[in-house]
Amino acid sequence: MCGIVGVLGNHEVAPILVEALKRLEYRGYDSAGIATINGGVLERRRAVGKLVNLSDLLVHEPLLGKSGIGHTRWATHGAPSVTNAHPHQAGSVAVVHNGIVENYRELRSDLANQGISFVTETDTETIALLAQSHIQSGLQPVDAALKTLSQLEGAFALAFLFEGEEDLIVAARKGSPLAIGHGEGEMFVGSDAIALSPLTDQITYLEEGDSAVVTRQSLTIRDLAGNEVQRERKTINIDQTQVDKGGHKHFMAKEIAEQPTVLGEAIRHYLPNDGTEIALPGGDLNFAEVKRLVMVACGTASYACLTAKYWFEQIAGIPVEVDVASEFRYREPPITDGTVALFVSQSGETADTLAALRYCAGKAEKIVSVVNVPESSIARESDLALPILAGAEIGVASTKAFTCQLSVLLILALKAASDRKRLTTEALDSHLSDLRALPGLVNQALGSEGQIAQIATKLAEARDILFLGRGRMFPLALEGALKLKEISYIHAEAYASGELKHGPIALVDQHVPVVVLAPRDELYDKSISNMQEVMARAGKVLLITDSTGLSQGSEGTWASIQMPQVSDILSPILYAIPAQLLAYHTAIAKGTDVDQPRNLAKSVTVE
Repeated sequence: MCGIVGVLGNHEVAPILVEALKRLEYRGYDSAGIATINGGVLERRRAVGKLVNLSDLLVHEPLLGKSGIGHTRWATHGAPSVTNAHPHQAGSVAVVHNGIVENYRELRSDLANQGISFVTETDTETIALLAQSHIQSGLQPVDAALKTLSQLEGAFALAFLFEGEEDLIVAARKGSPLAIGHGEGEMFVGSDAIALSPLTDQITYLEEGDSAVVTRQSLTIRDLAGNEVQRERKTINIDQTQVDKGGHKHFMAKEIAEQPTVLGEAIRHYLPNDGTEIALPGGDLNFAEVKRLVMVACGTASYACLTAKYWFEQIAGIPVEVDVASEFRYREPPITDGTVALFVSQSGETADTLAALRYCAGKAEKIVSVVNVPESSIARESDLALPILAGAEIGVASTKAFTCQLSVLLILALKAASDRKRLTTEALDSHLSDLRALPGLVNQALGSEGQIAQIATKLAEARDILFLGRGRMFPLALEGALKLKEISYIHAEAYASGELKHGPIALVDQHVPVVVLAPRDELYDKSISNMQEVMARAGKVLLITDSTGLSQGSEGTWASIQMPQVSDILSPILYAIPAQLLAYHTAIAKGTDVDQPRNLAKSVTVE
């Protein structure tokens, strides 16, 4: 989840490294550091906390040099501290690392037996010490790095810098993403293209197990077997990597506001010819013979899958199993004939989801992914990768990526229903017409922000909040609770409304707000009955529904939010908007860090 960067440049590298790290800070912000080589001498600066602390340090203790590496950390091994911050250095070797070295204890024991001591609590220090021990045994820097890599088990993206070597970075990836950027007499290394986009639009993505020897004029890549290989050099779309706030106070605010636009782009991508048919650019998938769908994801993406389960089962008649990726492969579930495995990930690099995909490879009839990064590992290892076209999402709490995921999954469910002759032409046309109108409805929903901000000032006083939903609204309740927990730090839980009486209603009193998501659909009356059970026990109900729902069920509620009328199958996408805005404005009222909440990172590339 950490972010790493390396630069062999023509200019002073410290400010370039810091600027690149700013674009990677969404990956972690427990500490940050850089190392440079100047006149052959290796030096580093490190600071705890956000990147601004490193920037302040560099004002007072500048680093010179045109070659360097940098790191922004999400702590795994060892608490956030200057000692544990990257880059780690052992003698003439400095290294930055994203991932976990699973055999570091064994390696550490071997090094200790050689009389080598440790100063940090991290697994990464082991890498630097190993490389330095190989140099002391007589190996040249490149060979020392490659031998070190052969000893490591686990997941990693690495960049090595060596004292006395001002034109050399050795980089490698196994289980964590890494890209090489090409410039004019310059070369760059980064965890993703976002970090490198101000420097170059020419990118080579390392593949699983690759190592790279980088100089200003050359790039030599070896695969896991040690064979020299060529990897494709690609031109990235700079517009897709823009990370400015666009005049908003927070990235999250900007990304919430962008949803009408990005949803429109995603819908148009899959509904060509004036939106009258469904197409899957880049490949096709016929659901007529599909017997079972397995959907796997983590966090917010798993709630998108839970929502899509309703669509695939109700509209297309396909049995669906949804699993959280961190548990899926350890159950060793049987993959039966006719099973399609579908994986959802914003980054396309989520470690647990990627591991689950690899478990299904060779077992499932087809591997399909729904991702926001078409060049990601999950996309490349899928038979069919479906982009959500949300653009760069920097706020740790996912917003526009979630609604774009939902939209693509709904389109896929409608295609499945069409393939299986479960929808008439007229019914499909009606659904597609509703989809084309969705961005406008989302724009209307955003118009409730002022009212939601006022309600949020009261929610911010609560210690516990419950979210309730039935049917397609149950996964949205889960997502609403997660959003609130992530950025406001208020304890929030979500339940299927009908489950409230089976235990959780014991939590209800006048101090526990209960958010009820209840559009006027086929389950509305049951939702209102559950809401009445809450109010009978002095619970404070916030009802989110449409005008018809308000007219029929708002009496006695503490507060209400009106959503536009929307077709039943689209309601989960639309009702994500008030859930996001409630979380955002509650966090604002509490004064928490919206974009970079404590303990979290955007791209989860470790198990």
